[in-house]
Amino acid sequence: MEPRGHRTAPGTSAQKVLEEIEELTNPKVKAGKKALSAEQTQLKTTVLAVLDAVRDESGKEAAVRLVFEPKSRTVEQQELINVLLAHTSLETSASINLTMVGADGRPTQKSMRQMLTEWIGFRLETVQRRTRHRLGKVLDRIHILEGRQLVLLNIDEVIRIIRNADEPKPALIERFRLSDRQAEDILEIRLRQLARLEAIKIEQELKSLREEQGRLEEILNSPAALKRTVVKEIEADAKTHGDERRTLIQAEKKAVAEVKVVDEPVTVVISSKGWVRARQGHGHDAAAFAFKAGDTLYGTFECRTVDTLLVFGSNGRVYSVAVSGLPGARGDGQPITSMIELESGTQPQHYFAGPADATLLLANTGGYGLLAKAGDLQSRQRGGKGFLTLAEGEKPLPPSRADAAGQIACLSLGGRLLVFALDDLKLQPKGGRGLTLMDLEAKDALVSVAAFDKTLRVLGSGRGGKAKDETLGAAAVAVYKGARARKGKPADIGFKPTWLLRA
Repeated sequence: MEPRGHRTAPGTSAQKVLEEIEELTNPKVKAGKKALSAEQTQLKTTVLAVLDAVRDESGKEAAVRLVFEPKSRTVEQQELINVLLAHTSLETSASINLTMVGADGRPTQKSMRQMLTEWIGFRLETVQRRTRHRLGKVLDRIHILEGRQLVLLNIDEVIRIIRNADEPKPALIERFRLSDRQAEDILEIRLRQLARLEAIKIEQELKSLREEQGRLEEILNSPAALKRTVVKEIEADAKTHGDERRTLIQAEKKAVAEVKVVDEPVTVVISSKGWVRARQGHGHDAAAFAFKAGDTLYGTFECRTVDTLLVFGSNGRVYSVAVSGLPGARGDGQPITSMIELESGTQPQHYFAGPADATLLLANTGGYGLLAKAGDLQSRQRGGKGFLTLAEGEKPLPPSRADAAGQIACLSLGGRLLVFALDDLKLQPKGGRGLTLMDLEAKDALVSVAAFDKTLRVLGSGRGGKAKDETLGAAAVAVYKGARARKGKPADIGFKPTWLLRA
């Protein structure tokens, strides 16, 4: 099977494509690394799943000819093409710098629309100026011919005045009410131009000039007539000087090779220092997971292989990693920092792994928060996307899943607890600062939030730092209910609360 041909882009050669395919199918360990990255392994698997061999048959008959053989007859042609276009230079992007000297005389970078708009404005102005210039010439000629026409009707008297007057020009102006321009022209014309035949020519020329005058004035007085004139001229130029377009311009999307992932249950395990791995299935005992010396468990997320792991940075950006691309549970996994590109000074702080339609409650220590779908936070860029707006000194809190929840609980550092309806918040798919969840006193901070239905779990410490755990039922929760953005009430549960969880 041979996929349909694609012309190579500028800067791309058959040799370059072959080298890229070799790197994809036989990748080398990057400098400073001990093994292939998850991305290298995944790309190798993707390409080898559809491609069996590639041959360079470039020669005299075809300057550029690459033949790709699919892995099997079951591989669809378009699937193979998409993989090749997405991961090699067979499809490339070429940047262009649209800098032009505009009407203001300054070189400026402009969009194609701006360039065309300005050029059209220039054409309209050019036609207007040309038309005004021509109309002036036409009116001047009509003025001269009208003077000559008047002379021909009174030729004998004109000759008498010229013969007898000491100053014939003022005399002609006074007698026939001529302009200075007309009188000057009459005194300069030759006698043969006063013949009867010349009168006929003058009449014909006047008729033609007045018709042209009408067309020119219409162009100047009617925007529609002006546009029609410009369009006709452009069409005429295209017909005379144009040739067939050499570059095809059409709306197109970048080829994307879809990686087929088997939808299976998986448990994502994350350590406090940001090492991540995935273990097949659900229901694992968290206490059974081992970590590097000095590291502990941050949390586990029971999800699916088709889901996404979200990493919340200290700067408010959110980074995405496909769960299917996480390393297996053997060993300690890989640091999440090797899978994303963090800005300088940014640290990963919190995580969530789940489906795109999961609703999350996101908050910060400054007392603000919002609701968003997990899919709204996802990005294909390793550098993530800016989502949470944080003021100086604020930090993001761990996200709380808000599916099937009806209430929100907020806990302050000072031990105050506030509960209000989930409906008081709206989804903000583009992120931002959010709304005030809790009114905080000076030097106080929001330390935990939880979206829940009827019962709320409160964690904390008692005397001697002993861990405490209390579940508040509907009646106990009702004590702390209030309007959003209120101060709440001191948590009277017999110990110092530090964390909230959905019961």
